Amino acid sequence: MIVFVSGGARSGKSHIAEQCILHAANGHPCYYVATASVYDDEMAERVARHQADRAVQWVTLEAPLAIDQAIDQVPSGHAVLLDCLTLWVSQVMFHDGEEEAPPLTNTEALALLGRCVNDARHRNLTLVVVSNDINEAPLPRDPDTWRYLEWLQGFHRWLAVRADSVIEVVAGQPMEWKEDADT
Repeated sequence: MIVFVSGGARSGKSHIAEQCILHAANGHPCYYVATASVYDDEMAERVARHQADRAVQWVTLEAPLAIDQAIDQVPSGHAVLLDCLTLWVSQVMFHDGEEEAPPLTNTEALALLGRCVNDARHRNLTLVVVSNDINEAPLPRDPDTWRYLEWLQGFHRWLAVRADSVIEVVAGQPMEWKEDADT
């Protein structure tokens, strides 16, 4: 099962996504693919807070870029949270190619995400993907931010079509936009 959870900054997305994973895990270990790179004190504080909020049954896999390799480590039939697509897309777009892998094009990045989704389906994983809705602010003026917004919203549309469930979180409240009848 593929679940896409989106919402504004600090809307409660991660909490809702974690609840989805805990429910799907049914007592088995839960896997957390963390895409964040800690680059300042504020980010270190956010990461520490997220880690402290999670119970001991969570196994964290750090993957700022290689999300496919992290998901490969999750045993078949288990539940995995990918948090978050927003950071992953920015790191794919703006990293300098010196770490982990050379820079990816939009097409290559979307293909990598596609492999993750297909692998999750093939191995009966519950994959919950979290991302930020950032398109509700005024339109950006600089070309790099505009390109980033275009990439991210394209990934959101692509994922929403393929997901079994699409949830938007507003003020901590999940709003189901798409739900698989079998869930």
